[in-house]
Amino acid sequence: MNPDLEPFLTTWAEKWTRVPPGATPADRRTAFEGIAREMRLPTPDSVDTDAEHWIDSPAGQVRVRVFRHKDGGVQPCLIYMHGGAWMQGSPETHWDITARIADWNRQTVISVDYAKAPERPFPAAFDQCVAVARWVHASAAGLGVDPARIAIGGDSAGGNLAAAVALDLRGEDLFNAQLLIYPACDFDASRPSYSENAEGPIVRAADMERVNAMYSGNPALLSTDPRLAPLVAKDHSGLPPAYIAVAEFDPLRDSGLAYAEALEAAGVPVTLDRGPGLIHGYLRAMEYCPASEASLRAMSAWLADTPAMAQA
Repeated sequence: MNPDLEPFLTTWAEKWTRVPPGATPADRRTAFEGIAREMRLPTPDSVDTDAEHWIDSPAGQVRVRVFRHKDGGVQPCLIYMHGGAWMQGSPETHWDITARIADWNRQTVISVDYAKAPERPFPAAFDQCVAVARWVHASAAGLGVDPARIAIGGDSAGGNLAAAVALDLRGEDLFNAQLLIYPACDFDASRPSYSENAEGPIVRAADMERVNAMYSGNPALLSTDPRLAPLVAKDHSGLPPAYIAVAEFDPLRDSGLAYAEALEAAGVPVTLDRGPGLIHGYLRAMEYCPASEASLRAMSAWLADTPAMAQA
């Protein structure tokens, strides 16, 4: 493991000691917001972060926060779904990621505060993310974004949602790229990365069955429904180009690698970052680990330069 991650992991663990064993998902949600706020990096001066919108969906209204470069004009756009095991997290907990992409790429990032399990299990979050995707495309002119340069992305559980939404909406041609960061693309716990990295750090394999059950009350759907597990789709052709970033020391590593293989087999262009020496959630360690920031810069550069998103 990259030694630069050690001070981050020490700080992270110390902050989570405030949360007692057996804390409810709601308690953990509140704690995560506080910890993320304490650890947030300075927001780039070039990025406006105040705009919020509420979008109607079949699962109720969903809030989005807009991170927009102050250059103005018509900008490329990334619709971003945060991580947090489908039960915690928000645009505010993942502020450092979205603000930097907006800054480095002079673009707009729309961060989605989707419904959380277990109070609101599948398909609530999925339905809300689908609604946001359609709203962004329909509202592009008012948002100041180019409807021909919209990408979808996310990390961890958010990467799962991004991949699932891209699959579900591929016939509508809404997206030109997908950015999947240490994504959960299926729920196959027999993969070697689950046993090799069973104790994390950050994510423990033993906790995943409980978390997955909170997200979907029907275990059978975890291996059959591509809206939950995009890897199980029978056909991955026609999807937008993908950047898939995994981490060497992550239980989810092999799920992301398998998705990259499935996309490539279907003729989808894939850029793969294997994350040597890195862990699940490593983008949260940018203050401590230069490799974490370098990885996010590579993702941002791909978003800016991939032919599907580059300015004509």
